[in-house]
Amino acid sequence: MDIPTIVRTFTAVFVIADALGNAPLFLVLTKGMEPDERNRAVDKASTVATLVILAFAFGGQAILNYLHISIASLQVSGGLILLLIALEMLNGELDTPVVEQERDVAITPLALPLLAGPGTLTTVMILMADAPNAHLSVVIGILSAMFVTWIIVRQATQIDRWIGIQGSLIVTKLLGFLLAALAVEIGSEGIRTLFNLV
Repeated sequence: MDIPTIVRTFTAVFVIADALGNAPLFLVLTKGMEPDERNRAVDKASTVATLVILAFAFGGQAILNYLHISIASLQVSGGLILLLIALEMLNGELDTPVVEQERDVAITPLALPLLAGPGTLTTVMILMADAPNAHLSVVIGILSAMFVTWIIVRQATQIDRWIGIQGSLIVTKLLGFLLAALAVEIGSEGIRTLFNLV
């Protein structure tokens, strides 16, 4: 078991899922639901998001091979995607999804793309490729991050009451800063590989 890989995976997935930042949005999406119904929505969203992330972690490489895309190229593009998400978090420009009455909010937008967005999927693919002998550690990191995310989103009402609007903004910006640093690290590693810079 590779502890650094577990920690890196946990940090990346947890930060991108942004449970604390999404807690107030979750309250809006589930407005009018009874507590039990709201909890069921969280359970469903977390389960779907986790399954999608795991499927992409294991099946993403096959997609890359089919499209003849190198890991280095994926690292650069993934870093750029993560950086854009981080900048949106820092600038407070993340779009709030429009919720249609007949839509299952647990599937979309809560599970996809809020908890398992393109940034998360790209990241887990890169992490799996970077740790060919530590796939179990990556899976443990993913499951741990999604478990903590599930706990936090489950407590959305209490968290929102506790941290307030300003607190949520601060947390989102702090997570955005960490995500930006991670994006630069991933992108720069890809650039070094592409240009044979060691």
